[in-house]
Amino acid sequence: MRPRPLALAAAIALLPLSAVSLGITTAQAAETPNVSTSRVALPNTVTPAVAHSQKQGDVPAAQQISVAVSLKLRNTADLDKFLADVANPHSASYGQYLTPEQFTARYAPTQADVDHVVAFLKAQGLTATVSANRQVVDAKGTNAQIAQAFGTHESAYYDASKSRAYFANDNAATLPADVAAIVQGVSGLNNETVRTARLAKPNASAPMATPSGYGPAQYDGAYNLNKVGADGTGVKVALWEFDGYKSSNLTTYDTQFGLSGPTVTTVPVDGQNYDSAPGEGQGEVELDSEIVRGVAPKATQLVYEAPNSDQGEIDMAAKIVADNQVSVISISWGGCEPDTTQSSMTAVDNSFKQAAAQGISVFSASGDDGSRDCTRSTSGSSVKSVDFPASDTYVTGVGGTNLALSGNTYSSESAWSTAGGGVSTVFSKPSWQTGTGVTGTMRTVPDVSSNADPNSGFAIYTQGTSSPGWQVYGGTSAAAPLWSGYTALFNQKAKAAAKPNLGQANPALYAIANSTNYGTTFHDVKTGKNQDFSTKTGYDQVTGWGSPVADALTTALLGGTSTGGNTVTVTNPGNQSGKVGTAVSLQLAGSDSASGQTLTYSATGLPAGLSISASGLISGTPTAATTATVTVTATDGTGATGTANFTFTVTTGSTGCTPAQLLGNAGFETGTAAPWTTSAGVVDNSSSEAAHSGSWKAWMDGYGSAHTDTVSQAVTIPAGCKATFSFWLHVDTAETGSTAYDKLTVTANGTTVKSFSNVNAGTGFTQQTVDLSSYAGQTVTLKFTGVEDSSLQTSFVIDDTAVNVG
Repeated sequence: MRPRPLALAAAIALLPLSAVSLGITTAQAAETPNVSTSRVALPNTVTPAVAHSQKQGDVPAAQQISVAVSLKLRNTADLDKFLADVANPHSASYGQYLTPEQFTARYAPTQADVDHVVAFLKAQGLTATVSANRQVVDAKGTNAQIAQAFGTHESAYYDASKSRAYFANDNAATLPADVAAIVQGVSGLNNETVRTARLAKPNASAPMATPSGYGPAQYDGAYNLNKVGADGTGVKVALWEFDGYKSSNLTTYDTQFGLSGPTVTTVPVDGQNYDSAPGEGQGEVELDSEIVRGVAPKATQLVYEAPNSDQGEIDMAAKIVADNQVSVISISWGGCEPDTTQSSMTAVDNSFKQAAAQGISVFSASGDDGSRDCTRSTSGSSVKSVDFPASDTYVTGVGGTNLALSGNTYSSESAWSTAGGGVSTVFSKPSWQTGTGVTGTMRTVPDVSSNADPNSGFAIYTQGTSSPGWQVYGGTSAAAPLWSGYTALFNQKAKAAAKPNLGQANPALYAIANSTNYGTTFHDVKTGKNQDFSTKTGYDQVTGWGSPVADALTTALLGGTSTGGNTVTVTNPGNQSGKVGTAVSLQLAGSDSASGQTLTYSATGLPAGLSISASGLISGTPTAATTATVTVTATDGTGATGTANFTFTVTTGSTGCTPAQLLGNAGFETGTAAPWTTSAGVVDNSSSEAAHSGSWKAWMDGYGSAHTDTVSQAVTIPAGCKATFSFWLHVDTAETGSTAYDKLTVTANGTTVKSFSNVNAGTGFTQQTVDLSSYAGQTVTLKFTGVEDSSLQTSFVIDDTAVNVG
């Protein structure tokens, strides 16, 4: 597991280790603002690290600070009941998940309450931006304005135990009573780092030229993931990240293990995008992505990248649930509960409640410091503690084991000695947390587990000290994406069976673990311990209920029973080929070790236009050229399954795609917008901003005041064609620093395909490209949206666009 370092870069930029070098005075530069008796203190808004650090002086009054003001949910009793019912198979509400709009209408703060908070913040001179789910208001201003708004005083601190400088508020935030009644908490008043970045490795060796450690064949075979009969097709997984990745490293992993699937896409949060220069957390991000790919190769991965801060975490949680693009969230970053302000945890918890209401599963690594999760942070190794967000009620905490194999199949498992687990001091034991080994009144973690010991680690391709290469990684941050990948497989199967997504996983997992199916659906890990807890029969606070027997667990989750040992075999038809517009008829066959069984067939990955009947006949007419990996699954009446995988290549045949450029007025040289639709004044030939070629271009924003510009055009991509959208972009800005204030978003039919901000400013134009081949046979609207804040201009200049097909 990689603990999350909160805003280390920002802390160092603001506060070098010498307070004198900053011009920070040891005397107070300004008196703490007077707090009237009508103001109310907000609890849990001071970082615990202040008590262990030395004050260095005052933060300059002009220093810019950004905070997240979290608002309280409404109708919380009704929400709690709904969340219990939607996860209960015996309830009429089971699986009847809400949309973000429905959740907001029922449970989010009212628009009037949001407007009241925003009006207060703006009256203090702060800018205010509201999250799409109305739960968070991001406010930005000078230290003096923050102090006035929240009644705080910001000081520079130095933590000698960690040789780390940071800023923090000395006292609890306060707000006028009418505003405080709406506000849950304020995060971002400090940028203290309480977590250290670390991956679990067996040694510090240099990157290797060839893989060592478990690859997909080993971990898929060990946990029967290769017997589920799914590949993740049609399922989207969010990776929760505070660093970036190199797509070339992910491609190398895929090529090595023969994997293919949708391109990994970055979703910036608060304008953050680390991919051009990933930091020390790059290995974590690539580990997460590669393990999900190895389990569910056809799942779409959305890598949400947020600023490394409490505010960044809160904003990321709010954005993922508001976007509502995914059915699984995989988290491999966290920190011990005692070193995390409870107001920040509550804000993230509110978004996890929304995730549960919308049918989104959340899996989080339980930590790599055993039952002493604060070992490498402020509170220290003497404190028994667990990791957040794994300890959250609406999250499935994933612990760690040491996995032994026999070939590519399961042999045995024992607990990893530093796998995170123990008892939460924040969250009460939920009603579903029952069973042998579950005790006490507080939530315990983990819930489940899988391989994490670096001594039985995973082969990962990532950046080394100087160059990329193969590494062996472990940690519970490898276990969490494995379970997330499994859930992608399950959700694909559930959809095919007309069943709901897994959603909040724990109620269903604990129900199965407490049933007669436990012995066939989980590997119960009974040997090993961490510092304070030992494994035992059933549930324990080291490995939870154990690791998955994925095929049997899937059957049980779908309402079936374990297979009883039947063996189903599907005869592989070999690789197939066809042509666009030419009908296909392919009959599959299979056998069953049990007599009297009827096999029912299903398939994933079929080329567009083809389908499979229950009797195993693949038929239809292909509509687009592709090379697809098809997985056919046969299921008998006991739930036993067998699969066959083969490649199906469809060529264009005589209906080939004629090369063409499809956009009208692609370089804006007509001097008018049409057929583009633009906001006023965008198409421009002034000399203030040069065109890439010719005289005309689309000049978006650049006003130095709050402004939004749009440019859009719809284009129809012929069936069977590959299509590439390209454009030249120049970003010019008066903003400074690494914070994204002004943003440009590029969407295709409403889906974000590229994002930029003032941070991407540079000289000259750069060409950007987007693969639109998935839209073949469809009309797609391409849209640029530029949003500029209230000060300091940023210009987004677009020219020489094209949609090339061929």
